Amino acid sequence: MIEKESPVPAPLPDPASALRPVRGAARLAVVALALAGVAWAVRAVWHVRLAMAGEPASGPPDQGNGVHRPLNALENSYHLVDSAGGAVTVVCAIVFLLWLDRVRDNARALSGQDARYQYLWLFLGWIVPIANLWIPRGMVADVHGSVFPERRLPAVVNWWWGLWLAGLAGGVGLIYADSTDEVIARAYQGVWPLLAADLVIVAAAATAALMVHTLTTTQQERIDEVARTDS
Repeated sequence: MIEKESPVPAPLPDPASALRPVRGAARLAVVALALAGVAWAVRAVWHVRLAMAGEPASGPPDQGNGVHRPLNALENSYHLVDSAGGAVTVVCAIVFLLWLDRVRDNARALSGQDARYQYLWLFLGWIVPIANLWIPRGMVADVHGSVFPERRLPAVVNWWWGLWLAGLAGGVGLIYADSTDEVIARAYQGVWPLLAADLVIVAAAATAALMVHTLTTTQQERIDEVARTDS
């Protein structure tokens, strides 16, 4: 008589002491995203100021054929706003990735399963063409799905990713195809595409902050359950 094989028990999560704290990293990420949203809102204000001032009689800053005229005070201030916004965005990206790395590690410990995407994709996933259209969202979705397979993915993840992709579209959003002087000329000639991109990016930053809060809260619930089990 053939004995039935007993079902393989689900892997137990690591002890709570093996899990990494997430609340602090989440707070830093939310603050960084808020600052990035403010930086892009300030950029939008300068786009409006440039449009209202109108292009000088001497023409755009980039005159073509390698010729650049001296910048006026407003154009100089926009260069400062652009540089500051770029620096804030870089810091925001670093802090966000640190949070994502932490919650990915915890998701792997809590579920007993390896992440779908290897560690290298935590960085390459954002910059490799084509792959960057789905891998970052996939990594974020795995953080929730591996720990709570029975729950639907929070809608805020899809809202964030849709706004992020919209911000990348057209070369007027998160990644400018043109130089700062050429963006100034765009503001003079037709500011609405720039303002639309600014609005989308501010919305993406706000939605990302909400997503960080949502996923951190749900993961912390599971961590607290493990801690109670250990005790």
